[in-house]
This record gives sequence, C-alpha cells and structure tokens, in this order.
Amino acid sequence: MIDLFAGCGGMTRGFVEAGFEPVLAVEHDRAAAATYAVNFGGAHVLPVDIARLAAGDIPRADVIIGGPPCQGFSNLGSRSVDDPRNQLWREYLRVVEHARPKVFVIENVDRFLSAPEFALLRAHTSGYELTTGHLIAADFGVPQRRKRAFVIGSRIGAIPLPSPTHDRAAWHGTETVLRGLPEQPATTRLPDSRIDFDGRPVPGVFKSADLHLGRTPTPLSLERYRHIPPGGGRFDLPDDLLPRCWREKRTGTTDVMGRMRWDHPSLTIRTEFYKPEKGQYLHPEHHRPITHQEAARLQTFPDDFGWCGTKIEIARQIGNAVPPLLAAAVAHHLRAHLTNTAPPTPPCPLC
Repeated sequence: MIDLFAGCGGMTRGFVEAGFEPVLAVEHDRAAAATYAVNFGGAHVLPVDIARLAAGDIPRADVIIGGPPCQGFSNLGSRSVDDPRNQLWREYLRVVEHARPKVFVIENVDRFLSAPEFALLRAHTSGYELTTGHLIAADFGVPQRRKRAFVIGSRIGAIPLPSPTHDRAAWHGTETVLRGLPEQPATTRLPDSRIDFDGRPVPGVFKSADLHLGRTPTPLSLERYRHIPPGGGRFDLPDDLLPRCWREKRTGTTDVMGRMRWDHPSLTIRTEFYKPEKGQYLHPEHHRPITHQEAARLQTFPDDFGWCGTKIEIARQIGNAVPPLLAAAVAHHLRAHLTNTAPPTPPCPLC
C-alpha cells in the first residue's frame, strides 16, 4: 500500500493491522512525517510536497490510501473552488496513474462529495469504478461521532463501503477510553527531547503519558467550565459569564464551550481540541479541556504510539488523522475483496 498525505499515520496504522505492507508514504509536514517514521519505519517515508514526488519514486502497489488536505472543502474553510488545497486531488490521481493500484481510497470531510472539484475528480478516474458515501466512526467502534466522506475506486469490480459493526445502541462512550487517567495533568510541557529526522532535529519521541498535558485557564474560564453540564455548552452560561460576542448572538454553533458525556461518543476531534471555545472539548467530569493523550485515545491511537513535534504540531496530527480503528475496518473490508475471501469482523479493542 501507498499512503499519500499520510500525516502521522492513522490510516496506515489501520491498514498495517489488517496485514498490508506500506511501501511509500508522502507527507510534507516534517513533524508528522517524523511521527510516521517512528511508528512504521523511515525507509519508505518521503517528507516532501507531493507535487515534487518524481514518477521514478512511485512504486507499484495494490492499494493507495490518503486524504488530500480538506480545509478548502470544510465548513470551516473558504469552500472556494480556487482554493489551492482543493487541487491536491490531481496529485493523488497522478500517483494512481503511475502506481496502477487495484484499489484506491480517498477520505475527506463530508462536504467533499458535493464539492465542484469532486465532479472533476470523478471525470478523471477512467478505468476505476467508484463507490462513494459517508462513514461515521462511531459505527465502527470509535468513541467519536466523526462523519467523513469516503471514495473507493476499484478496477477489480465495484467495492461497496464497509457495513457498520456497531449500531447506535452499541456505540462506545468517552468513558471507554478516558476513565482512569489522572484528574489533573501534572505538567503543561512536553519533555525536553529531540530526535534527528531528515537531517534536522524534531521534538520527540513522546509516548502517551507525555501527552497528558494541562493548560492554565484564567479564573473566569474556570468559572465558565463549572457552569457547563455534561452534554451542555455555551447556552448554559449565565449572562454575567458570557463574552459580549456570545451575549449578542444567541444562535449559531451549539458545541462551543461544550462538555462531553461519559455515556456518549465525543463529537469530532479537530486540531484545536485543547480550546473549549472551539467545540465540545471539556472533559466529561473534570473542569478542564481534554488533553492531547485523551484526544489521541478518542481517535483510537494506542498508548504505545510514538509522537514527534511541538504541542501544536502533535495536536494537528491527532485532529487530522483518520481514526486507526475506522481505517482498520476499511482495510479488512478491502483485503477481503482483494483476496476473494469472506470479509472478517475486525477486532474491536474497546469491546
């Protein structure tokens, strides 16, 4: 398999668990590429802009996976056809053309399938039958209601999207991965360590416990946190604790300053999960935002996964990743079609 826009390797982790061998990973962000190399080996990792990837460096592969950067398609982005981030699918298809995989998989934000650029992508995939749709991570054992668009392109016959392994009654709540961690993080800083990657130092390697990082909220922020019940948000704050912008705008985003619930999956873990003003990122019980370790667990990264980069860089890696447990479900499903075997039920480590 080849992983393009590989990030820290969330998708690769799932495919490796299903028995795939990575032969190339391309990721231009050095910290993310270093994280990938630490976990999957550095020999096949190229920390370059995909546009600079030479045809001679593209090996043959059975499967290509990846998610071209999605900000241009996202509700949080400009949604402009001219956004350069919306053009990177062309580079993805260039690699498909050279590697000639039997199957390719594209993951993106849910708006991707209705974006004008997707219609162009569809027109440039001759020889491949496309299956498109949305997958919700919670339907596959992830304690997170992350909804994403998936495209499966196949030249061995149409391959449907995998069927859910968990119905709504069996969804995992945040308690499955957050319960038992220290109530208050002991530090706000990562350890002072470095590794050499691609000829330059990168912070790391950090293990799971190193990522249980706190913040130093103001007394006003703490008072706001105390007023938010499980499942609640900024609309639960009394007027005297509302900033002017929220007091004057009583409608709009409902998950801001939100608190998670023990018995429900989290909402989507984005790249700024450590800021409660950005979404439903308050711990289900404690008066603080979730830590990097907790966000990684909600994404189903195992505790032995290694991380490289600054706090902000690692947060970006966590939020941008495909949850490994969701990736594993897709990988097992594809492997069954590639080998003409009955699709297995992938193991659920949280069940």
